[in-house]
Amino acid sequence: MAKHRKPAYTEEFRKEAVLRSQKPGQTTASVAKELGVSAQQIYNWKRQFNRLSDKQFNSLNGVDYSRKESEEVRKLKRELAEVRKENEFLKKVSAYFANHQE
Repeated sequence: MAKHRKPAYTEEFRKEAVLRSQKPGQTTASVAKELGVSAQQIYNWKRQFNRLSDKQFNSLNGVDYSRKESEEVRKLKRELAEVRKENEFLKKVSAYFANHQE
């Protein structure tokens, strides 16, 4: 007995289905019927969209939410915090030496 594979939907199609189901006056069931998919499938995509998993819905409104990008953002935030601490220390040191040079 041969397995019948379901078609793979593009990320753009899935995004559009989720966005349309969230519009006022629309229901997930009506959008699903209109697009020829099950309402459960749209709920699954919505859940995936909210989780922003590594392979699906990596970007939203031009912002990259992939795991790689998130790791880089966290690294940069740590570096920024370290540089701010160093900057505060240097301000204190320069103020100390400025007061003691007189």
